[in-house]
Amino acid sequence: MRRVAQAWVFGCALACTVGASPLSAQRTHVLVVSGLSGDPTFKRSFEQIAGAVQAAARTKWGVSDSSLVILTEDSLPSALSRARSTRENIASAFTTLSTRVQPGDVVLVVLLGHGSGEGPGSKVNLPGPDATATEYASWIAGFARQSVVFVNAATGSGDFLPVLGGPGRIVITATRSAVERNESVFAGLFAKALASDEADADKDGRISVLEAFRYTTREVAKVYDGTGRMQTEHAQISDSTRAVSVSFGKTVVSTDPRVTALVAERQALESAVAALRTRKSTMDAAAYDAELERLLLAIAEKTQAIRAAGGKP
Repeated sequence: MRRVAQAWVFGCALACTVGASPLSAQRTHVLVVSGLSGDPTFKRSFEQIAGAVQAAARTKWGVSDSSLVILTEDSLPSALSRARSTRENIASAFTTLSTRVQPGDVVLVVLLGHGSGEGPGSKVNLPGPDATATEYASWIAGFARQSVVFVNAATGSGDFLPVLGGPGRIVITATRSAVERNESVFAGLFAKALASDEADADKDGRISVLEAFRYTTREVAKVYDGTGRMQTEHAQISDSTRAVSVSFGKTVVSTDPRVTALVAERQALESAVAALRTRKSTMDAAAYDAELERLLLAIAEKTQAIRAAGGKP
């Protein structure tokens, strides 16, 4: 009975908080890695996709240039690319971002290119030695106090999901296995989901990870249906529940001091939830559940108070 009661309480709390953009207090940091194209057409496509994510991060989400890193196959830096997408530069980019993040922030990683390999040895083709899924897993391990959204939008990317999945992470792959290696349309449509308002199902001005994923999978199916082809790519997501609560977009600031104070209080509670999740493995299960329940209920109460005060939750 206690488990049933807990589930009901958690459900009520989440219902009040999901539409509240519960991670709106978090800053967003973005790393886009565009691998070897092998063809001018693919090169243009990868650059357009990287540019769309870059533009969305700057103009729609308010990400600062110091927290926005784009790496491409080009040897020289450009308006798009900060450096070449070598394994060493990718590792360096993760190190740089680790010095900027704070607890509760969101780190979005997007890989573009051609993938291959199996399990821990899966990779996306890069200039020079390729980085494996295991290496990416080691690089994101340093963001245990942040929400990591890792999107491998390359072909043959499916085996990345079990290698990179873990607490505090949402892993998305364009395919469900390394075998699906035909040309993929997922990457461009996912970038469109992030950059436009079409994926904003609840019309709250922000795009949750789940909204972006669902929009993209629908549009991918439409592309194949429209051309009469058998669908050769099937995207995956590791944690659809968490993907509801992680979103991208600028926070709407109220001019009402009552609402501002309530929002600040809710943000403190949201940060407490993020910190609690990082301690889950070291806590007694019952104590963790009780504290999470207390925080979720408190967040729900703040959300209701914000609505009652005329603010946008």
